Amino acid sequence: MTNNFLIVDYSWSGNTAKLATIIQQETSADRLDLTVAAGTFPDDMYATADVANQQLATGQLPMLTNEQSRLDQYQLLLVGGPVWSGKVATPVRSFLLQLQGYQGTVAPFYTDAGTPGDYETDFAKLVPSLSVATGLGVATSELAQSNQRVVNWLQKLTVK
Repeated sequence: MTNNFLIVDYSWSGNTAKLATIIQQETSADRLDLTVAAGTFPDDMYATADVANQQLATGQLPMLTNEQSRLDQYQLLLVGGPVWSGKVATPVRSFLLQLQGYQGTVAPFYTDAGTPGDYETDFAKLVPSLSVATGLGVATSELAQSNQRVVNWLQKLTVK
């Protein structure tokens, strides 16, 4: 299959980056790591949740600091991030809101501490005009043994 898709991910603790790396190893796809300015989020998970909840309440999502790829060259975006309070992490939200005019399909992948909440529903609501494929959620405790789940998910997406 042609490599006509992009892996896009934001990782606060490194767990989503590990999952993105597994996906990249299985596909050899291009990858874009989303970044925010240093100091945007504290090192503490609970304090980060407070900051993210404040961002959601005020609508002041964090600005992404990395250069964006030309997304129109990809038919499929695999978009990953951590689950924050059962929702899409605010940096991933910032990225999704930039997808105005994108014509391809998006598929979420995400890591959680055991409770994915309404992640996929929240994700789909952020891109109502796009085709959204079924996502892949992996609990951080299962990352080490998630290769086969990744392969199965990619096969369903007909990526591999």
